[in-house]
Amino acid sequence: MKLSRRRSVLAAASIGALIAGAFAGPAQARTVSTARTHQSARVCAAASAGTAACQALVRVNSHGQPAASGTPSGLGPVDIQSAYGLAGGNASGRVVAIVDAYDDPTAEADLGVYRSTFGLPACTTANGCFQKVSQTGTTRYPKRNGGWAQEISLDLDMVSAACPSCHILLVEASSASFANLGTAVNYAAAHGASAISNSYSGSDTAQNSAYNHPGVAITASTGDSGYGVGSPASFDTVVAVGGTSLSKATGTTRGWTESAWSGAGSGCSTQNAKPSWQTTATQCSGKALADVSAVADPNTGVAVYDAGWLVFGGTSASSPIIGAVYALSGNTAGYPASYTWAHTSGLNDVTTGSNGTCPTTVWCHAGSGWDGPTGLGTPAGTSAF
Repeated sequence: MKLSRRRSVLAAASIGALIAGAFAGPAQARTVSTARTHQSARVCAAASAGTAACQALVRVNSHGQPAASGTPSGLGPVDIQSAYGLAGGNASGRVVAIVDAYDDPTAEADLGVYRSTFGLPACTTANGCFQKVSQTGTTRYPKRNGGWAQEISLDLDMVSAACPSCHILLVEASSASFANLGTAVNYAAAHGASAISNSYSGSDTAQNSAYNHPGVAITASTGDSGYGVGSPASFDTVVAVGGTSLSKATGTTRGWTESAWSGAGSGCSTQNAKPSWQTTATQCSGKALADVSAVADPNTGVAVYDAGWLVFGGTSASSPIIGAVYALSGNTAGYPASYTWAHTSGLNDVTTGSNGTCPTTVWCHAGSGWDGPTGLGTPAGTSAF
């Protein structure tokens, strides 16, 4: 059996198992019924103590299997760049690191299909644009995992969509433990990354020093289970990235409209201190989630190539998009979130939508200015980054 076919079978079996799973924590394995016409499913198993789960959601058919097609469907690079004012940007080869667990053996090949299909310049090991390493920098990669492999494809494609000129470093942790993921983050920070995207979440825990690297934009997904706080997004040194529903809006100046996505994580951490740059608008004595956001709703999802064309959502999509925007800006001095909080005029304020019920309205209901599900808003170019 060819490797790509084998991985597709494994991924489909994994998703089928997840759909039968119980809902039990901040990174649960369950089917997510989304508005309008689509259903989606989590691709990664639930997080246990000391581990994280990837936050990717894939559209599935009526049988609970990934709805693969022979041609792209969902938002592509032109859409992402148009919606967020990124067209024509040049990162001058700055590096966005993707940290995920386990190995995706066809990551580079799948990335090549995505980029060539959408007319983006090649990003390969041979031309120096792409590099894949283990958490210690070797080519002895960890074992394969179908769900995390799909997460990796999503992350690589979203960096490419937002920032075609960015170089990409994929660091594969040996497992989904925070110990191994943290080792991978440290490696990325020590090897030239301007931004490090972490599309995973676990329980709200106290600050982890592996995620503290001034001068590097470390982004993390807020989660896909609606109102609730998870780590590493809750760490005060991390840019917490929430999620929106993004749709074209003809006849408007921007050409797009956004609302808070019902699945985006948000809230007030009880484990981590309030960063000095977060204002009283959060009504939170600890780290408030989110800081900023981007598209995450599977109903308005993004095209991804993983042994076939799929449509993905989840805050796993929004985290690498925001990481790429920070790399495009070229401005990651200190803790980059502090700059964003001081330059909100460069954001699209998202004022409608909700992700659940919460004790403090602003933590789960979008409105003018900061709110939990969407943070300060979404990119309107790079001036806020």
